[in-house]
Amino acid sequence: MTSGILASATPTSAVGWMMFIAKKYSNLFIQGTLITLYVAVVGTIVGFILGYLIGIIEDIKINKEDNIIKKILVRILKIISMIYVELFRGTPMIVQGMIVYYGLRQGGCEITSVAAGILVTVLNTGAYMSETVRAGIKSIDVGQREGALALGMSPMLTMFTVILPQAFKNIIPEMANTFLTNLKMTSVLNVIGVSELFMMAKTAGGTYYKYFESYLVIAVIYLVLCFFFNRVFLLIEKKMATKSDYVLAVEYMDNQ
Repeated sequence: MTSGILASATPTSAVGWMMFIAKKYSNLFIQGTLITLYVAVVGTIVGFILGYLIGIIEDIKINKEDNIIKKILVRILKIISMIYVELFRGTPMIVQGMIVYYGLRQGGCEITSVAAGILVTVLNTGAYMSETVRAGIKSIDVGQREGALALGMSPMLTMFTVILPQAFKNIIPEMANTFLTNLKMTSVLNVIGVSELFMMAKTAGGTYYKYFESYLVIAVIYLVLCFFFNRVFLLIEKKMATKSDYVLAVEYMDNQ
């Protein structure tokens, strides 16, 4: 009698097993989702900042009239940024995770797997975003920079108040793509023990040897997350594409 009840309670289809695993291990999947979002959001935001800094460094011009110290410092910074970008754009994220995590621990740094995962995400994002920022800066008409400099603004003030705000609008789509990529690429961090979605699915699937159904569950979760954040970025892009800047310019001219 007992065996008959157990047999009837056991799912008989892939969809049934998906629902069964999702319900039974809901806490694991929620925990994995939160860790995935934490690593992706923190790593991406800090990576964006790093990418902006590297992009600005790559955009710095070395003029003949600059003093020798400035020329040397700028040249060193450019070489370091070039090596950094080539290194992290030219190696897989899963390899970077292994090197950063085990390398730091071997060197005596008791870094946690989550902290190592965030660090790798930051460095990887910074390398890719630096090229995007550099392209965004190049897309701004050179007359904008020349006009600001002619008005007496310093190169740094020109960059932060004139060039970057306009470049930011141009690179929002790539920023969205980078975040969505990071959201999915956190799955490779399970190799260093980060308890993100992929590892949780592996743990849940191992109990009943239903890995296929377990991975289908997280595929749905990834799909929902990416769909939601993609719509958020599209909304931000739409808001940023308004003509408010031109309205301000017209109002300024009217007040003269």
